[in-house]
Amino acid sequence: MTGTPRTLAEELRTRTDRGLVGLLRARPDLLNPVPGDVTQLATRAGTRASVVRAVERLDRFVLQTAEALAVAPDPCPYDTLGALMGGDAGDPAVAAELPRAVAELRAQALVWGPDERLRLVRTARELLTPSAAHPSPTGLGPTVAEAMAGMSPGLLQEIIAAAGLPTTHDPVTAVASLTALFSDRARMAALLDTAPAESVAVLDKLLWGPPYGGVTDRPAPHLQWLLDRGLLIPAGARNVVLPREAALHLRGGRAHHTPEPVPPALSPATERDPQLVDNAAANQAFTALATVEELLKEWDLGGPAVLRAGGMSVRDLKRTATALDTTEQLAAFWLELAYAAGLIASDGEADERFAATPAAEEWLQLPDHERWAALAAGWLAATRAPGIVGTADAKGRALAALGPHLDRSPAPEVRRRALGLLATLPPGTAVPATAVLARLQWERPLRGGAPAAGQAPAAADGATTAPGADPADDLRSRLAHWTLTEAELLGVTGRGALSTHGRTLLDTASDSTAPTPAETTAAAARAAALLAPLLPEPVDHVLLQADLTAVAPGPLRRPLAEALGVLADIESKGGATVYRFTPGSVRRALDAGRSAAELQEFLATHSRTQVPQPLGYLIDDVARKHGQLRIGAAAAYVRCDDDALLSEILADRRAAALRLRRLAPTVLAAQTSPDQLLDGLRAMGYAPAAESAAGDVLIARADSYRTPPRTAPAPVPDGPPSPDPTLLAAAVRAIRAGDLAATAERKPVHAPAPAAPGALPRTTSAETLATMQAAVLTNSALWIGYVNADGAASQRVIAPVRVEGGFVTAYDHTSDEVRTYPLHRITGVAELADDSV
Repeated sequence: MTGTPRTLAEELRTRTDRGLVGLLRARPDLLNPVPGDVTQLATRAGTRASVVRAVERLDRFVLQTAEALAVAPDPCPYDTLGALMGGDAGDPAVAAELPRAVAELRAQALVWGPDERLRLVRTARELLTPSAAHPSPTGLGPTVAEAMAGMSPGLLQEIIAAAGLPTTHDPVTAVASLTALFSDRARMAALLDTAPAESVAVLDKLLWGPPYGGVTDRPAPHLQWLLDRGLLIPAGARNVVLPREAALHLRGGRAHHTPEPVPPALSPATERDPQLVDNAAANQAFTALATVEELLKEWDLGGPAVLRAGGMSVRDLKRTATALDTTEQLAAFWLELAYAAGLIASDGEADERFAATPAAEEWLQLPDHERWAALAAGWLAATRAPGIVGTADAKGRALAALGPHLDRSPAPEVRRRALGLLATLPPGTAVPATAVLARLQWERPLRGGAPAAGQAPAAADGATTAPGADPADDLRSRLAHWTLTEAELLGVTGRGALSTHGRTLLDTASDSTAPTPAETTAAAARAAALLAPLLPEPVDHVLLQADLTAVAPGPLRRPLAEALGVLADIESKGGATVYRFTPGSVRRALDAGRSAAELQEFLATHSRTQVPQPLGYLIDDVARKHGQLRIGAAAAYVRCDDDALLSEILADRRAAALRLRRLAPTVLAAQTSPDQLLDGLRAMGYAPAAESAAGDVLIARADSYRTPPRTAPAPVPDGPPSPDPTLLAAAVRAIRAGDLAATAERKPVHAPAPAAPGALPRTTSAETLATMQAAVLTNSALWIGYVNADGAASQRVIAPVRVEGGFVTAYDHTSDEVRTYPLHRITGVAELADDSV
C-alpha cells in the first residue's frame, strides 16, 4: 500500500510481521481470540478495555507524551508535539527521549500516522482529554472553541471587542479570531501587559491546574477584566475556566509542569562487600527455614480452625505470632509463605481446620538449600499479598490470614521488577526503598493507583486546592515495599542489597515478566546451589548442662533436632539454641513411646558432656510415675493398680471439675472426654497415659495429623498470559491470511446489485456449484463467504481440490490447511484477480 494511511488498520497493514509480533506481545489481550484480519485487529486495539490496559502500562514520559497529544490539534505534527513537551525554550533531555516515546506509542497502536500527522487513537484521546469531570494531569482546560460552545453571538462579539479584535459576522470566525490571539505569543504578551496585577495573580493560581475556579454573582473588577476578554470563560452558574490556549501561553508552551523524560536515579547508593551481603542473606535464609519448620511443628497435631468465611481468626493469628516469637504481620507472612509452597492447607473435613500437608513431610527431609528453593519459588510467583492481612475489604470486613480475597494479580510482576532494579546495581550495592518506589512509580504511574489529576477545582480568588491521592499509597507501591521487606526476611537480599543467589533467582530463560512455573523452579534451584555453601553445617551433638538445659552449638541434624524437640522445650534461639528439660517435656517423650533407658542412652550418645545427675534423676522420676494412671474412653475412665492413688485424686478439690466417681477399687469414671481428663490430671501434677480399647498405652506421635494431598494455590493471572513465539508467529500468519481474504482483488460477481464493501459474496446455489467445479479444473483460487455451525460469518480464500456429495474440499489460505466445507453453508463465491494470490 502506498500513500499516507487513512486509518489505523491501513497503517497496521503496512507493518512487517515483526512489527505485528511486537504489538501482540505488548498487548496480549488482542490475541483472545486471534483476530480474523487486520481490520479486526485494529478495531480490537481501539476498544476501551484494551486501550485502558495499554495506557496503564506506559511509563511516565510516554504517558506524558500521550497526554500532550490529547490536548494537541488532531492530527498533530511532530514539531508541535515537541513544543508542547519541551516548551518554547526547548529541553534537550525531552528532545532526546521524545522519539522513543512516540515510537513506543506507535508500536502499541496508540498513535498512528506519519510524523507530520500524528494521531492518537480515538479511545485514548477520549480517556486522556481533559474535561470538567475528568481533569488531566496536564492541568489544562478546554479549548476556546469548546469552552465557548453555546455562548450567545452578542457576548462573543463583546469579548473579542474587549480583547482588541475586530468584530465578525458569525460565532465561528469570532472563536477562531480569539484562538489565534491566545496562540500568538507577541499579541498575547501585549494583552497581558495591560492586565491589572490582581488579574495576573488569578491566572497564576489556575495556571497549572485545576483550571476551574469559582466566582460570585458579582465578580470583582480584576475578575471581570478577565471575563470581558475571554481569559476566563464561564463554565456554569458560578464557575469559570482558563482556556487551554491562554494557559499554554502563560506556561511558555509546555503541556506539563515537569516533564520527566529520564527515570529517577537509584540513589544514594551504599556499597558493601558482596561476600558480607551473601553471608547476611544466607543467615536470614536459614532463619526463614527454621521459622517455617517451627510453624509446621506447632501444627503437627492440627492447626487452628478455619473460619466460616475462610482463613484464620485474629485470636489464632495472635497465638501463632506468640509461638513464632514475632509480630502478627510477620506471622501472616510466614503463614502465607508456607501456604504458597503447599506446606499447609485446610483439611476439608466437616470440622475444618488447618494442618500441615503430606508435602510438608517431604519438604522437611530435603537439604536446607533445596527447602529454601521451594519457598523462594513459591514466594516469587505467588499473587497473595500478606501485607493486606488485617485491612478491610470493600465491604468493611477484615481480611484474614490464609483467607480468600488476598490475591493481588500485579504482585509477581512487582516483585520481579523491584528485585530487578536491585539487580541493575553493582554486586553488594544497596539503595533506600524510597528510590526503588520512585522508579517503579515512574515506570507505571497509573498501574494500581489513581492518577494524581483528580483534584478539586480551585477558587478563582485564590483558595487553595484539595490535594489528590497520595501516589505512594497505591497498591503497586505497597507491593514493592512489602517485596523489599519480604526479600530480606527470606534471604533473597542481605543488608538491603541483592545477594548472588538472589540475582540467580531472577535469571530465567525468558525475558518475560511472568516466566513459567518451570522456569521459576529451575532458577530457584540454581540459586539454591549457590546458597548451599553459605549455610551452616548441621552438627550431631549438644552440650548438656547441670541446670537441666542443653546447648546446641549450631543447627542440629534433622533426626537429632526432631528427637530433642520432643524431649525438651526450646528456651532461646540464635547462633546457639538452648533447650530446657522439664517434667512435661520428658513426659511428652515417654508419651511418644520412648522408655527411660532409651532417653538416657540417647542423651549419652549425642552429648559431648556427661549426662548431669539432675537430668538423669528427672527422667527416672517422671518415668516411674508415667502410666500409673490409665485413661480410656467410656465417657472417660481412670484405672490404676494403686487404689490409694485413686483415693488421693478423689479427695483433691482440684478434681471437682472432672466429676469423678469410683466404679471399682482401681477404676474411676469421669463425665469429661479423655483429652480433657488427661489435661486435667496433668495440670494437677500427675502423669497419666492414654490407653486403647485393648488396654495398650497409646503412643502420641508428633506427626500424627496431616491433611489429604493438597496442591499449592494457583496464582491469579494479571490479564492474559504472555504469548510464546510459536503462538505469535501463528497468530500473525492467521491475521495475514484473513486479511488476504478480506482485501484480495476479486472479479465482478454477477449479481442483481453490487455488494457493499466488506459484505459476504452472494450467489445462487447453482452459480456457487458451477464456479467451484470450474475452479477445480483450472486450479484457481476463490473468495467465498462462509457461515459456520455457530452462525459466525467469515470471508475466506480457498483453492478447491474436489467437489462431491454436497461438500467442497479445498486448501484454505486463511487457516493455511486443507479443509472441507458444506456447500449449503457457503453464501456466495467470486473469482480472484489473477495476481491476488
